[in-house]
Amino acid sequence: MQQFKNLRWSVLLLLLTLNFGCDQISKKIVRTEISDYEHISIIKDRFTLTKVENSGAFLSLGDNMPYIFRLIILTGLPLLFLGYGLYFLFAKRNLPMSMQIALCFLIGGGIGNLYDRIVHGSVTDFMHMDFYLFQTGVFNFADISIMIGVGILLFQSIRSNRLKHQVD
Repeated sequence: MQQFKNLRWSVLLLLLTLNFGCDQISKKIVRTEISDYEHISIIKDRFTLTKVENSGAFLSLGDNMPYIFRLIILTGLPLLFLGYGLYFLFAKRNLPMSMQIALCFLIGGGIGNLYDRIVHGSVTDFMHMDFYLFQTGVFNFADISIMIGVGILLFQSIRSNRLKHQVD
């Protein structure tokens, strides 16, 4: 039983580290190799790199808030939620595997963006997609991790609801 616990913890730590590490490595490369607002076309202006330092939240929301409010809302609250998320992930032994994986993506991405905010004062965003009808804001790998985590949880929720309705 102890071996299983150690293996579980090792896999969870590996997933968290990979999410955080990929995000931080990509941001370090972008910070050193791309100038602010430089526009680099990767796929015919459909996928571009544009370095933006975001001192707000998602899509720069809260960027104009007074510093103390930004500190509380964009650093303090995420720190509390991520701390609780880590506790929940490692303390709850009977979580479904899909939820554990989803939480690793959510927490790993959240820690990546929070780390930027604390160490650099802003979050480095650099990817943008424009597929005519579908266009994103500028985002980073931490945002992708968070969206993958949300997607897994949403898929799991829909799947369990369907299974529940089939039984009824």
